Amino acid sequence: MDLKQEIIQVSGYEKVVKFTEEASGLKAIIAIHNTVLGPGLGGTRIYPYATEEEALTDVLRLSKGMTYKAGMAGVGLGGAKSVIIADSKKDKTPELLKAFAMAVNTFEGKYICAEDIGCTPDDIETILQTTQYACGVCNLRGSGNPAAFTAWGTICGIKATLQELDGSPSLKGKTIAIQGVGSVGKRVIEHLFWAEANILVSDVDEEAVRWCVQQYGATAVPTDQIASVECDIFSPNAMGGIINPESIPHFKCRGIAGAANNQLLSCEDATLLKERGILYAPDFVINAGGLVNVVCELSKGGYDGKKARAMTTQIFDELLEVFEIAQQNNISTHQAVVSLVDHKLKNGIGKRTEELEYHTAALKS
Repeated sequence: MDLKQEIIQVSGYEKVVKFTEEASGLKAIIAIHNTVLGPGLGGTRIYPYATEEEALTDVLRLSKGMTYKAGMAGVGLGGAKSVIIADSKKDKTPELLKAFAMAVNTFEGKYICAEDIGCTPDDIETILQTTQYACGVCNLRGSGNPAAFTAWGTICGIKATLQELDGSPSLKGKTIAIQGVGSVGKRVIEHLFWAEANILVSDVDEEAVRWCVQQYGATAVPTDQIASVECDIFSPNAMGGIINPESIPHFKCRGIAGAANNQLLSCEDATLLKERGILYAPDFVINAGGLVNVVCELSKGGYDGKKARAMTTQIFDELLEVFEIAQQNNISTHQAVVSLVDHKLKNGIGKRTEELEYHTAALKS
């Protein structure tokens, strides 16, 4: 297997590498943003990007977001991410995943991959046949699909946002607009149903929307209207960039709290939300449940679901702290998180002291 590497110089990032392997068709980029607090952990996104520039932009934004997500969660890890330019439904093969695993090995533990859009726990099992630097497996050794934890953290974040807005975390009777009915979004909707919230839902997958309407009494909303419907909380749970100068004037929500990564198109958009009086739960705080879950998989003694649940539930209090800092300093909630984590990075607060325990038994020659 002839794996080729091309270093991409990017200011502010520790290492960004493009990998290609002709036989398997691999075209991937792995970006390590910051490993001051520990190895960089971030999912592997398999997506048919239109251009390499688009893929690079995505992996850079995602890896930087992971630095702040890990720093805020206090898990002793850094920020990194990877993307494979491919259609996960057509191009994904064991050979492709093996070639990618070889790329992961070149970082010698500085990067740990996990599942993401287009990359499943079963794919991680395949990747683990070639590298030990992966987590998120569905068996007794692992934590499985982290979507349940990401969804629970999102619910905790929605409750914290309502606590800040109304003085109560109750979801009963509140109108929540859900954009995206994927693995996380469906679980968020289920929690909302049992909490007696009013659910508005939108997704490009019409069948998934119909299922939510039938099962949970949700109200379907066209995809081009979900961000502008009147609601208490708008919850983005799909792709990023949904909060931008074009969309912000049309929001009719009191708060934004969702699991999607990189919801802000730029940092300045958080200030625009503040000026409009819309409370924003920073994405790299509210969606940290999945990260917390897979970190527990690599912790000493192995996976502990109760520990992962407790750490995920802390997102409620973490967001209230962010809201308080933002209010006291008259800054956006995004700026509040960035300042907190930058302080940790500068002073090494939360730096990993214990060695990670990898799935070495899974490796095959």
